[in-house]
Parts: sequence; C-alpha cells; structure tokens
Amino acid sequence: MIDFRSDTVTQPTEAMRLAMSRAEVGDDVYGDDPTVNNLQDMAAEMFGFDGALFVSSGTQANLLALMSHCERGDEYLCGQQAHNYKFEGGGAAVLGSIQPQPLNNQADGSILLSDIEAAIKSDDVHFARTRLLSLENTIGGKVLNQDYLAQAQSLAFNRGLKIHLDGARVANAAVAQGIAIADITQYFDSVSICLSKGLCAPIGSILLGDERLIGKATRWRKMLGGGMRQAGIIAAAAKLALTEQVDRLADDHHNAKTLALLLAEMNELTVDVSLVQTNMVFATIAEHIDPRVLTAKLADKGIIISPSRQLRLVTHNNISANDISVFVNALKQIIR
Repeated sequence: MIDFRSDTVTQPTEAMRLAMSRAEVGDDVYGDDPTVNNLQDMAAEMFGFDGALFVSSGTQANLLALMSHCERGDEYLCGQQAHNYKFEGGGAAVLGSIQPQPLNNQADGSILLSDIEAAIKSDDVHFARTRLLSLENTIGGKVLNQDYLAQAQSLAFNRGLKIHLDGARVANAAVAQGIAIADITQYFDSVSICLSKGLCAPIGSILLGDERLIGKATRWRKMLGGGMRQAGIIAAAAKLALTEQVDRLADDHHNAKTLALLLAEMNELTVDVSLVQTNMVFATIAEHIDPRVLTAKLADKGIIISPSRQLRLVTHNNISANDISVFVNALKQIIR
C-alpha cells in the first residue's frame, strides 16, 4: 500500500528493528534502563537542554509540558490550528485545569506578535493567569522562520511568560532551512519532539526542558499512567531516529514538491505549490468529484488517502519517487 495519510504510518527501518532486538534494558520507572537514559542524555546534549524525558507520544509530551509550566487556573496562548489545542482531546483543560487561549494563525502559520501581546491577561482575579506561549514548528507543513522565533522569545521573556515548542516535526523545519535542530530549540524553555513521524521510530517522543520542568514532568508522567518499564527496546529505535533519519527528510521534501507540481497540472485540483515547504501537500478537489468515491477507488489501486475535499498528502520514508508517479497516474485515470 502507498499511504499518504500521514508520516505517522512510517515503518521502523531494518537498523531500528535490529537495534530493538539487541537493546540493553532495565526498569525505566526506577531509572534503571540504560538505553532510555542514554537516549535522554543524548537528546538533552544535542538540543541544548539540562534534561530530557522519553514519553509515549507527542500528545503526552505536550500535555506534560503544559502541566509542568502551568498550575490550575492558568492559561496558555496558542494558535487556533495548534495541535495541542485542536487535536489532543482537550487534555490540558480536562486533566490540567489549564485554559487554552487560541489565537488566529496567519497564512504562514505564525501568530501575530500583536495578537499575543493583546491576549496576555492583566493580574486580576477575574482572569486566568497567562503563564505560557506555545508555538508549533512546523505547523501544517509550514516553517516558522528564525527571526519570528527570536521575536516571540523576546516578547515572552519581557512579559514574564515561558515559551514551549510543539516540535513534532521540528526536524523537518530544520532541514528545510538548512540549519541544526538546536538552532530552533534555543528559543524555547521546553520542546517536544516526535520520533515516530518522519523520523521512523515505531513509538515515542522526547520532552526537553530544565531540571525543574523535567522533574515535574516525570511525576506527571507517572500519575497519568505513562511510566514505562523495559522501554529501552523502543528507545533503541528512537536513538536511531535522531542520529540516522534527520538528513533523509530532504528526500521527503523533494518528493512533496514534485507531487505538488504534478497535481497543479490537473484542472480538477487546486494546489498552491509555493506553500509546500516540507513534506505536506494540500490540494482542493473540484466540487463535481466526491472525495469518498475518490478515496475508495484509490484504495482499490493500493493507495490510501484521507477522504476530504481538501486533501492533505504527506510524504515520508515509505513513499518513493516512483510511488508519487503511481499515485498521480492513478488519480488521472479516476477523475478524468
């Protein structure tokens, strides 16, 4: 199957499977798993933080960050399209009693600094206490540039806020700009990095922060049922995600651009090629085409997409240049 739904569908590499089978393990709740400890130490050093915590998912990493930065009755500022606001089940509100304050995302994925400034609450018993600014990079496949991150960091610092990065695809943002991931993470008090999307690990994310935050997050992780035992088996693959899969993302970006250019040639689809910066292509299907029928016919040809009038097509390690051609040809056969 050729699966364009998300880069979460990536399969672990053969090197990862071998590393997992040979991993040295211990009980991570006791802090005894050497592979997990090595991963955490390596990630903290790579990205310039005091500490790191290996967790089960990006959703868990974001929730732990929010609950470690904020107390009950506090709020965090984020984008309307932010994953930790829109797609994580309301966990911050339900489990942390933390109020999200969503703000409009601009076309480039950023939030206007003036909107952030205006949303910060004054010290008044009527208001939730604004404690945290949360950004996402990439967001919808779009990259927040370095100048913007520096300005957002300065704003947060001057207003007494902490700043968190949902860096689920921060490696894509770094590769797209030709910089190191640490060049992006330097602007944040905490960062979550997902290892099971384009980086191909089967499971897991890393939360980065200072010693205090990681200590609080470790306690929250246990309380929320996220304590893991012989987790070195999956940490072994996670290490390879960080050391062997980052540079390879350039191939995914190239394939996405190729896909966008080919789709833009079709009258039945509308694609803005200029918006394709990383591994995501968005294409709007003409009104006379039923997305559900299209999805079913593609599935018959071994191609999986998410049924929607606006298609989100995601390239990854398990989609080759030839797969792009196969998909485009199949699409032409179906809709023409």
